[in-house]
Amino acid sequence: MNMKKNNWKRERTIQDNTKVYTNKDLAFRALLGGIGTGNISLDAGGRLCDFEVMNHPDKGLKIPYTFFALWAKFGQEEPRALVLEAKHEGVSSRALGHPTGELLGLPRFDESVVKTNYPFYSLEFRKRNLPLEVRLEAVSPFIPLDEVNSGIPAFRMKYTVANKGDKKAAVSVSGTMYNFAGMSHYNGYDQLIQNGQPYNKKFEEWGVSGIYMSTKGQEENDVTYGSLAIATANKNVTSKPLWQFGSWWDGAEEFWQDFREDGRLKEDTASDAVGSNIKGTESNRYVGSVAAMEEIGPGEEKEFVFYISWDFPNRYGWWPDGHHMLEDGSDKKIWHNYYSTLWKNAAETIGYFRENEAMLMEKSRLFADALYSTTLPADVIESLVSAITVIRSNTCFRIEDGRFFGWEGCFEHAGSCPGTCTHVWNYAQALAFLFPKLERSARYTEFLQETDETGNMAFRAKRLLDGEKWDMLPAADGQLGCIMRVYREWKLSGDDKFLQDVWDKVVQAMDYSLRTWDPDGDFVMEELQHNTYDIEFYGLNSLTNSILYGALWACKEMAEYLGDTKRAAFYGEGVLRGSEKMDKELWNGSYYEQKISDEDLNKYRYQYGKGCLSDQLLGQELAHLYGLGYILPKEHVAKSVKAVYDYNFKESLEGHESVQRTYAFEDEGGLLLCSWPLGGRPKQPFVYSDEVWTGIEYQVAVHLIYEGFTQEALEMINVLRKRYDGTRRSPYNEIECGNHYTRSMAAWGLLVSLSGYEFDLTQNKVSFSPRINQEDFTCFYSNGTSWGVYQQKFNDKGTMEKELISLWGSENQLV
Repeated sequence: MNMKKNNWKRERTIQDNTKVYTNKDLAFRALLGGIGTGNISLDAGGRLCDFEVMNHPDKGLKIPYTFFALWAKFGQEEPRALVLEAKHEGVSSRALGHPTGELLGLPRFDESVVKTNYPFYSLEFRKRNLPLEVRLEAVSPFIPLDEVNSGIPAFRMKYTVANKGDKKAAVSVSGTMYNFAGMSHYNGYDQLIQNGQPYNKKFEEWGVSGIYMSTKGQEENDVTYGSLAIATANKNVTSKPLWQFGSWWDGAEEFWQDFREDGRLKEDTASDAVGSNIKGTESNRYVGSVAAMEEIGPGEEKEFVFYISWDFPNRYGWWPDGHHMLEDGSDKKIWHNYYSTLWKNAAETIGYFRENEAMLMEKSRLFADALYSTTLPADVIESLVSAITVIRSNTCFRIEDGRFFGWEGCFEHAGSCPGTCTHVWNYAQALAFLFPKLERSARYTEFLQETDETGNMAFRAKRLLDGEKWDMLPAADGQLGCIMRVYREWKLSGDDKFLQDVWDKVVQAMDYSLRTWDPDGDFVMEELQHNTYDIEFYGLNSLTNSILYGALWACKEMAEYLGDTKRAAFYGEGVLRGSEKMDKELWNGSYYEQKISDEDLNKYRYQYGKGCLSDQLLGQELAHLYGLGYILPKEHVAKSVKAVYDYNFKESLEGHESVQRTYAFEDEGGLLLCSWPLGGRPKQPFVYSDEVWTGIEYQVAVHLIYEGFTQEALEMINVLRKRYDGTRRSPYNEIECGNHYTRSMAAWGLLVSLSGYEFDLTQNKVSFSPRINQEDFTCFYSNGTSWGVYQQKFNDKGTMEKELISLWGSENQLV
């Protein structure tokens, strides 16, 4: 049986893996935008919200008067007009009532249903006594290995309207947007405070008709300078480039009356503005609308295709949100976004989207079909999608020369913790497998810019964007983890030049690590070690030491490849000696604990002593993912990760006591960062010990899978996804110290571990050994040269057939 000829796409699996949400899932947010572009979100009711395109996060920012609406007339019946959103749900607590910019007094649909096949979000709107079926497909192109076309600052909104009645219907869909170019802030009640003089103008090019928005009289290097565009590809189009000026909400009143009358828009209403002599009521809002009209016969359907794009080219660097005065009193340097070097303004971006739309949609759909055809539980697929959204959130950005940087996450209105933080990015896997070129960019920065001549690596990359090195002791877990990630990037890409470029600095970084944290030379680190919990561990611990052994073994492999046999032997000996001693010193029969004297446990705050640390074998989990094998005794490793599950995982947190930050409520479940099943909890344990972090839940689940505890791992993922089910939290925003937190990209390890995916692109070889559904298995795969689908299945003769189907890039050898 040739599986390729019989089509790899699994329609039933796609359906089973598709999560469904409704407008009552108030936390649901679908991010629309590209890598490093910022984004605008779509809620489950079809409402545009969280306008985060001006180079910083803006959770909760709803630009007023930005919406879509539908007009319909059946025969000689009275026309109907509705906002294309589900009716408002939730608490109403605004002291002045909801502002007119939300237009909540206009008719809406009764309900909506959302289905996700990333990057496609499909909404169905329902309205009693309206013989129309209205669907929306919202999408920003997403194509693994294609950073440019996955980094377009735009999205498409395609409304499909089907006539279920027995009369011909005239239907119009309008898109409206407030020109927020130059915006410095929003007063919360429909008025934007803007730099420069806003202007809107109509344009017709690239097969679309729309409105271009920008400002005049503003410095082009201003951080608020930019442009916006909204357009439609339909042919029967009318527009209102500028709503009527005037007092109060005159413009909204005039627009709705105009649109409701016949579904068409008059263009010259701005000149009809009526002044007001009542102080404080002038409201010259630069709002524009474009509408498309179609005739739809009974049983027919028509599409209404719209595009929204933006271009805000200028950004600051880092902390706090990159904006502070330099010592000489001058302002912070302005950096330019990479995407702004590809398209000069928002209208041109829509033109590019439109001209390349067939290819962009074809490749994006190929990815969606490959991902959702994967025969893994729907909860796993949803976790993978959540990991992808971090890449497309404000957590990640690229500067004009293409270099990649990332925050740890996003606060509501600023980045959270700068510098592509090494100890947090340790956990992240999604970017490396989907866009390995961007991860290699981060390694170049860490080793060639942030590692000094002594081998000391700053764990926050600030030299370039802030002009100075991060002035703090290095992070042991982060520095050693970066060495492991060099190995990962090399094996995923087969890029020998990359390895050669950074190798000398890798050697320096390893030398520094041994010299600083292991001064007695026994390959067990015991000096104070700053780590991802924002504190220092004293004495011996398995978290940092397991990463040391992973880094040493990676260095051994890389040194051998480069012909440095002396160093390779030294590194290999270090793993054997160090892991044996650590195992002897820290293994307590059930798990690895911290070795610290009672005196030091009380002397130094924020330790864990006899505790069962969920991260105790992070280095071993990374070694599994990167194909390095066991760096500690297999039996002890398995018992340790099972102990983490037994002691730290709670199906319900009822009865759990914590004064720390709260990421899971007592009626929910989760994995605690640490517990003390044998007693000995310090009076002041490390500061996050009682918290629940998705990134650590994922890395523990991945490790459970590698050690044969697949059902336990899937149980953890199921409990995690219940927390992120759209009611209290968005399924696509996993929170730690910020929204869209980097550590949550550890979820991609679920796909790698469950599929048994191993890779060595230095030899162009890949292999799979599924740990679930082995008799009939399909999965998405990706590496630095290719992505596609792997399948294995028993044929009619009882023989296992295996096939690797490349959907992008070169062919890899399946072994």
